[in-house]
Amino acid sequence: MFVSYLSLLDFRSYKSLELELNRGSHIFLGDNGEGKTNIAEALMFLALLSSHRVSATAPLIRLGSEKAYIRAKIEDENQNSTIELEINNGRANRAKLNQNPVRSQREVAGIVKAICFSPEDLDLVRGDPQERRQFLDQLIVQHSPRMSAVIADFERALKQRNSLLKARAPQGTLEPWDEHLANFGSQVLAARIAMVESLLPLFSSSYKTISQKKSATIGYKTSLDGASTDSKVNHSLIAAKIKEVQHQERERGVTLVGPHRDDLLLNLGEQPVKGYASHGESWSIALSLRLASYELLLTQGTKPILILDDVFSELDEERRVRLTEVAASAEQTIITVAVANDLPPELQGQRYRVASGKVSRE
Repeated sequence: MFVSYLSLLDFRSYKSLELELNRGSHIFLGDNGEGKTNIAEALMFLALLSSHRVSATAPLIRLGSEKAYIRAKIEDENQNSTIELEINNGRANRAKLNQNPVRSQREVAGIVKAICFSPEDLDLVRGDPQERRQFLDQLIVQHSPRMSAVIADFERALKQRNSLLKARAPQGTLEPWDEHLANFGSQVLAARIAMVESLLPLFSSSYKTISQKKSATIGYKTSLDGASTDSKVNHSLIAAKIKEVQHQERERGVTLVGPHRDDLLLNLGEQPVKGYASHGESWSIALSLRLASYELLLTQGTKPILILDDVFSELDEERRVRLTEVAASAEQTIITVAVANDLPPELQGQRYRVASGKVSRE
């Protein structure tokens, strides 16, 4: 899979940008703040249908504009597609597939698959549980596109239920949202547990190729005893737990049951990574999570687009070599760097200069 054409209109710092791309590596050079990462973000938006950097859409729209557009042509062995995404602030985004409007942008989910490595990946190790939950959910959406709607429905139910709890709404008003939370939450929980089970051997193997000193594992932490990949079982567990803690929820005005309170466990040897791992070990863990994600999507028969966003300056030689090996095997690799010397000499490709919201071939 590769993107052969990318067009941005009023997206971030770009008033207008058009790029013709091919297979292989594309290297975007420029000082920090010139717009390199915005190109990487646009490509990831095609895969995730949301930004991997911010939760709101407003920062994606160029100052003074009402909406932004991302247009792309995607070439794959199975099919070629043209996608247009209209990003709006305060209302639903819209999408076109092969120039035809679709009812929801979720109908284009799964067409583009991409994995992005960036310096912010360290937040997966050192950040709050929300960072790791988001990592799992974004990977789940790429692996099983139908889950995009399920996750969105769960988040909507959670938000509505929290609003009702905060407003001290009658129990009868809460009950339908209890059911929505249990229904969608049970599916999210099952998908996350299944994803961790699929990632575990790939993650452990990736870490072993980077660091021979210790073994690394991942697990899923939930407050629901007996939770599994069976959503029906999870539904019963969530429904029962909601009844058990309903008085505490009313006192605190917040939902205390559901996958929004879970975490992805990262272990190095017998110790949790957070608080025990060195800086280098933390980078190895973060890198292994992304490598495992890439290998998981490979099992679906399509090579994901590989995006390396200003990451080489953060890595030592051993980790740079491992990432270079993956880049060499990818069908299309997008690389951003501030300094050309940060690039491993083995990585060659078409170079672009990024400056003042403009991109030019070198």
